[in-house]
Amino acid sequence: MKQVFIFFAAVVIFCGCASTDNKGAVNKKGEIESEWVEEGVTKNYIFARGIGAADQLLDNKTQKQATSRNAAIVNAQYNMLSIVKGVKLEGGITVEKAMETDSGIATNVDSVIKGAIPVRTEWTADDGCVVILRLSKKSLKEAGLEITND
Repeated sequence: MKQVFIFFAAVVIFCGCASTDNKGAVNKKGEIESEWVEEGVTKNYIFARGIGAADQLLDNKTQKQATSRNAAIVNAQYNMLSIVKGVKLEGGITVEKAMETDSGIATNVDSVIKGAIPVRTEWTADDGCVVILRLSKKSLKEAGLEITND
């Protein structure tokens, strides 16, 4: 009886783990997946993904990975800026409109985005890199942007 219970427990655990959709952007072959779900905006955070290529003329693997990671972070910051510009503020205007009329807001948004935290980093077989950045909505609020709860 005990063996039957252990068998069924193992099956339940295996099925639960097999159905978990925790895929990264890089597959087991070291290639970027051809399809993935964009992170976007959640209740408390804004996520953005960036992809960076390694300079294949570099001989050192560490240098290739470092340069591709830096490029991926810059790309993710650019993508995050696009997302943040579309966020609505209290009063109904978007961050983009507020940035156009107030250079102080533009400076604050720039510094907040540069402070976004990398939460996932993956390297490809050719030493390219995929990075996911996370930005707290609280940090935008602390920078003077009152975000609506839409």
